[in-house]
Amino acid sequence: MVKVLLVLIAYLSFLVVSGHAIDSPQYTVVHSQSDFQIRLYRQSSWMSATVHGTFFNKSTKDAFRRLYKYIHGANLNSSQFAITAPVLTSVTPSAPGSEYTVRFFLSPKYEESPPQPYPELNLQFDKWRSHCVAVRVFPGFAKDDTISQEIKALKTSLDDYLFGKPAVLEEKNSYSVAQYNASYHLTDRVNEVWMNISGLTAEGCPSYEGKY
Repeated sequence: MVKVLLVLIAYLSFLVVSGHAIDSPQYTVVHSQSDFQIRLYRQSSWMSATVHGTFFNKSTKDAFRRLYKYIHGANLNSSQFAITAPVLTSVTPSAPGSEYTVRFFLSPKYEESPPQPYPELNLQFDKWRSHCVAVRVFPGFAKDDTISQEIKALKTSLDDYLFGKPAVLEEKNSYSVAQYNASYHLTDRVNEVWMNISGLTAEGCPSYEGKY
């Protein structure tokens, strides 16, 4: 477990460098209020690892261990990947506990055909179409109780904003957490909670088709 924590810290330490040095999914802000944004993300590609667990931090670390091996050469091409951001953890309730899918963003070089991971890593290549995401930014560390509070606040804001609009908050019990900082970075931390949204045609948000 100590080794897993160390490799996660080592990876996240790269995320504190300036944004221009790191590939990230591209988006346009189509709506902004004081406490949330709606972003239209372009098509993007991710490599993901899924675990079933109870706690956010432990589940994220357990899944990331497999991704760490992949991006450091555990693939059929022995390729090593440049750092990207954010580390994205999608959470779907699945009693008992939840399903946690941790995602590594694939830079444009690999977005169409990334190197195949070793089968024993049990990784999934995800290609997301363009879609809209409601985003709430929060500081500090992404912990279970904090995440729950931030998701509740985002849902409240969206209920007010979407009232009377032909829009849909998809998968109301599912969400994602984006992390941008190293764990040893104690101040000015940036995290986000994401929820998928569709039907805001004036803002350019595509209709939901059952998956992204």
